[in-house]
Amino acid sequence: MHPGAYDPARTAVVTADGTRTLTYGQLEERSLRLADHLRAAGLRRGDHFALLCDNDPRALEVYWAALRSGLYLTAVNHHLSTDEAAYIVRDCGAKVLIISGSLAEPGAAVVESAGGPSILLGLDDGTYEKALESASAEPPAHQPRGTDMLYSSGTTGRPKGIQPALPEGDVRGEPSAYVLLFQAMYGFGEDTVYLSPAPIYHAAPLRFCGVVTALGGTVVLMDAFDAEGALAAIERHRVTHSQWVPTMFVRMLKLPAEVRERHDLSSMKVAIHAAAPCAVEVKQRMLEWWGPILYEYYAATEGNGITFISPEEWLRKPGSVGKDGFLGELRICDDAGEPLPSGETGIVYFERDEVPFTYHGDDERTREAQHPVHPNWTTTGDIGHVDEDGYLFLTDRKAFMIISGGVNVYPQEAEDCLVLHPAVADVAVIGVPDAEMGEAVKAVVCPADGVTPGPGLERELVEFVRERLAHYKAPRSVDFVDSLPRTPTGKLAKTSLRRSYRE
Repeated sequence: MHPGAYDPARTAVVTADGTRTLTYGQLEERSLRLADHLRAAGLRRGDHFALLCDNDPRALEVYWAALRSGLYLTAVNHHLSTDEAAYIVRDCGAKVLIISGSLAEPGAAVVESAGGPSILLGLDDGTYEKALESASAEPPAHQPRGTDMLYSSGTTGRPKGIQPALPEGDVRGEPSAYVLLFQAMYGFGEDTVYLSPAPIYHAAPLRFCGVVTALGGTVVLMDAFDAEGALAAIERHRVTHSQWVPTMFVRMLKLPAEVRERHDLSSMKVAIHAAAPCAVEVKQRMLEWWGPILYEYYAATEGNGITFISPEEWLRKPGSVGKDGFLGELRICDDAGEPLPSGETGIVYFERDEVPFTYHGDDERTREAQHPVHPNWTTTGDIGHVDEDGYLFLTDRKAFMIISGGVNVYPQEAEDCLVLHPAVADVAVIGVPDAEMGEAVKAVVCPADGVTPGPGLERELVEFVRERLAHYKAPRSVDFVDSLPRTPTGKLAKTSLRRSYRE
């Protein structure tokens, strides 16, 4: 299962506005040529190269060049600062950097700050095309499997390079575990039209686009998420499959009813969501709107384990992210590593036959992700519990837990309460230093359009949470801001927000 297995004239990738397309014939030929060029430049199995790119269809050429040449590809978040992006380029050991034309200027600054690499290919300055023209499109006898090495911002310190073991075998052999898994779960195939509204430098968008093109479907790339624009793209391209994060659901739900009803969404068969916990009320409202097509999974860039839940299961177990048994067995443990029984909250581990990843160049961080007794049990720091039927319910990230007066408070609960309040456009709940309690619960709120913030609204929001949760879980104060730091996928950058209050 690879691009060369499908009709060359078939559309592999198209932008949401329809202006740029990539056929399977082009994807096959151009990824082969890039792989040949990288070999000619001296890159060998296990070497690294990097991509600084927007949602350009050619990013899939670059990804497939890595998959079919035994290389690690690091897609760099182009919204990072120059120093942050340069750190990643330098840390991953990239021997080649490919830069899209829209990012030529910041790309040049990254190269200068990183001190390399010496081999640069510009997607729009002619150097990339020249490299492809001089390379061979003839498939080599052996195409060793490559993969990605992506960076997670983590909760503290520098970004972490998450390095999986290189897959064995030839890319034209047996399908990868991801392809087999997601094909079975979601019915991906040649008739799939998959909408990707998020930046493909992130793990899920990049890997899902790889799965779709491995199976002969069509990827529809949005330049950036826009609530109404996403609905229009579903209608225009007759999208059958899509992937979202909960913030996108909230923004679409807050569109005026006439806007939501304007677009024909009847082609949609499967809407996948992940990346962050989804508030129960948000998902219930999405199911009422889109019908029983919302499928959720819980996983991490580390690929240490995964759970799945169907819409029918979720309606029986609202709030759950599903059951294990796909890539590893769930274990819930206390801080000392002792396994906990069903119903008790602790750190979420997955047990695998072997550790599926390391943090690049950081043995200490790799050890921190491992269970103190069973090193093949790994965690990314999430907190949750498993019920008597084996369904996982997430509570929050361990790093974001608030300890107020000696009591653990998980801010996700209050955020889930506030996110659909009509006066709230966006919200984060954090712990802030407090002389009496150690930490106090604070809500940081971006008011909805036309809403005037002030003491009255603060009292209303605090009481709104207290009516739904124990009083100690409610914010003691509310700050109002114009915007909150979020990644382009919609994930809240809570670390930087917490740091600003501590500084």
